[in-house]
Amino acid sequence: MAQLINRIAKVELKKRLKEETFLRKTLSFYRYVNIADPQKTRDELFIQLNELNCYGRIYIAEEGINAQMNVPEHHWDAFVKLIHSNPYFKDVPFKMAVDGNGKSFYKLVIKVKKHIVADGINDKKFDPSHTGKYLNAKEFNEAINDPNTIVVDMRNHYESEVGHFDRAFCPDADTFREELPLVIEHLKGKENTKVVMYCTGGIRCEKASAYFKFKGFKDVNHLQGGIIQYAKEVKEQGIASKFRGINFVFDERIGERITDDILAKCHQCGKPNDRHVNCKNDDCHLLFIQCTECEEKMQGCCTPKCMEIAALPIEEQRKLRKGRIKNGPECLSVYKSRLRPNLSEIIKKGLSL
Repeated sequence: MAQLINRIAKVELKKRLKEETFLRKTLSFYRYVNIADPQKTRDELFIQLNELNCYGRIYIAEEGINAQMNVPEHHWDAFVKLIHSNPYFKDVPFKMAVDGNGKSFYKLVIKVKKHIVADGINDKKFDPSHTGKYLNAKEFNEAINDPNTIVVDMRNHYESEVGHFDRAFCPDADTFREELPLVIEHLKGKENTKVVMYCTGGIRCEKASAYFKFKGFKDVNHLQGGIIQYAKEVKEQGIASKFRGINFVFDERIGERITDDILAKCHQCGKPNDRHVNCKNDDCHLLFIQCTECEEKMQGCCTPKCMEIAALPIEEQRKLRKGRIKNGPECLSVYKSRLRPNLSEIIKKGLSL
């Protein structure tokens, strides 16, 4: 029986990726489709993609597939044939990354999930197939040029912090599940106003647009293919980019630079910076923005306490980690009070679906 999971150490996998002499294409794709047996589909897909030496992170559920991955260039035609020959994914569009180095994932992970995007929606009357209107890059630009149009960023706070469209409402939330009620609250009383929304690759907006229509909004629109496709169309068609900064992506690259604008600040010194890093203390691993000067000063950590822990021998660190969760209380309290001062107010409101 073929092996259905990866068992090779992370260090070795990254070393192999770095030493590759061929190029890879980074892409994403998704589709909301009724999959009868997600586990069977998952296992078959793992074997097939593993044979093509593809890497990435793929979620499969009864409601569809959500994939971010890379493919060796010499296997590209075989990959396209494989995906499009599957009746569930026939002719599914691929969103190609603007960053062409292909070093985005170092292993293949395919998981069966309850939802391909966790939304927290429990109303059985909601139908995610009743989506809003798709807009291409040119149409999206025209829509947001109208000052009466409401622009909504359907991504997490750490994504919009480093890059967004001008005038966009950017919810201060950690997850899509949190964002939906925040946006509904923000749009209350504007059900007849034109709403345009965007996300990374389109999958969150696909569901969000249907949810907003379900909640009574009349003119709901979303950017087809998300920021990834928008950046591609802007470049190919020579039109002005209304998106500024970095498009945050969920792989080893962390971000794709769309324009040279730096919208964020270092979370430690406050200087203009949009470089996301993870705290070097493995017990924390907090994602935050840190400039190179603060990285040297703080040794890549988010707090002095994390510096102390990260400096310990690895065996001592492992002892401390036993029975504890990542992002310990001290790191989270510092993050919430100093780096994200508005989070506590959001929690107090207790907004829910």
